[in-house]
Amino acid sequence: MTAALAEKNGTHSARPAAPEGPPPAKPRRKPGRERAFDDVPRWQIYVPLGIYLVFTLVPFYWMFLFAVRPAGSTSLVPWPMTGEHFSKVWNERSFAVFFQNSMIVGVCTLIATTLVALAGGYALARFDFKIKNGFMLALLCSQFIPGALMLVPLFEIFKNLQMINSLGSVVIAETVFQLPLSIILISGFIKNVPTSLEEAAWVDGCSRFRAFCAVVLPLLRPGLIAVGSFAFVHSWNHFLFALMFLSEQDKQTIPVGLNTLIGADSVDLGALAAGGVIAAVPVVIVFAFIQKWLITGFSAGAVKG
Repeated sequence: MTAALAEKNGTHSARPAAPEGPPPAKPRRKPGRERAFDDVPRWQIYVPLGIYLVFTLVPFYWMFLFAVRPAGSTSLVPWPMTGEHFSKVWNERSFAVFFQNSMIVGVCTLIATTLVALAGGYALARFDFKIKNGFMLALLCSQFIPGALMLVPLFEIFKNLQMINSLGSVVIAETVFQLPLSIILISGFIKNVPTSLEEAAWVDGCSRFRAFCAVVLPLLRPGLIAVGSFAFVHSWNHFLFALMFLSEQDKQTIPVGLNTLIGADSVDLGALAAGGVIAAVPVVIVFAFIQKWLITGFSAGAVKG
């Protein structure tokens, strides 16, 4: 009926015509965003990575070459290969004892650091107390104190405790210097676990400790692996504490043992390289197995602090 009335009156209802002319231009992107990441030529990625790998892997190859190359050889290819240098450092230079001592120090430091950092990190993440901010500031400031400044006080303490020439002194010193960073990381990781999960366990009748072990602890595996591996690698490679607190040869660790291979007038490069390979193998194996959890743990622990 409306159309009939419009036709009778001589009017027509029509939509407005679209404006003539070219369509409006799209907004120009910023110069830095003209290309997506996928459009970047591959050589701009592979060339820097290749240069980095060369600078990283060449020293390892050089060490491996000296370790397996016969004495007096100048070949750049490790062939023929020999194990005389490994046999020399393992049997004649007491590297079997050094390896065992380093493993004891590393494992004990890993366990002690993880347990204490777990307790301290939980306290910082779940409880509020007056000196909490000051305590966190003290933990951060302690990272700027080099271990060399604490050698004399630590030596006097361990001497009074009759712990000189004991692996326990090195374990305690390594644990103390690893704890600040470990507590901060564990605290940040626990903050990412919702408190409601623990509260639900409390409602079901669990105590705080049981709720922590059953609910929170399984979720902390990446953080615990990151803290433990960092403590193990640092204590495995640390030279200063073992040198100062351990004077008997049967108590020394691998870093100190490597130092004994450097003489005043000459250096046995083959034996030194073989000792370096022995020292590097456990660290490489550890990182090969835990790299996924290590990256997850450090990134998660740094989200909140």
